[in-house]
Amino acid sequence: MLDHLGIQVADFDASKAFYDAVLAPLGARRMMEFPGVAGYGVTKPDFWLGPVTVDVVQREVHVAFSAADRDTVIAFHEAGVALGAEVLHAPRLFPEYHPNYFGAFLRDPDGNNIEAVCHLPAP
Repeated sequence: MLDHLGIQVADFDASKAFYDAVLAPLGARRMMEFPGVAGYGVTKPDFWLGPVTVDVVQREVHVAFSAADRDTVIAFHEAGVALGAEVLHAPRLFPEYHPNYFGAFLRDPDGNNIEAVCHLPAP
């Protein structure tokens, strides 16, 4: 349903460093960059960072990125921890969602809830 998603960030350089690190284990990278705007993806830029453009209180956004396997979820988590990101939920099963829901949740530099999730059973 979604083609791409963009979020606003207060500190562009800090956000690029965060997303460069946590999206790399998922196979995503910064694919495009223009002044103040960066696009991340695997085959095309489908997740974008842009500048804060309105003077209002930002509400928390939740973005969940697909992970190929549970080890990738763990690598996402470790990359965020290495940057000092707040851990909302360490990698684990969330059976309340479904029996194989394995995810990790981090807080990005702007306070957003960023997740990596794998829906496959353990090997």
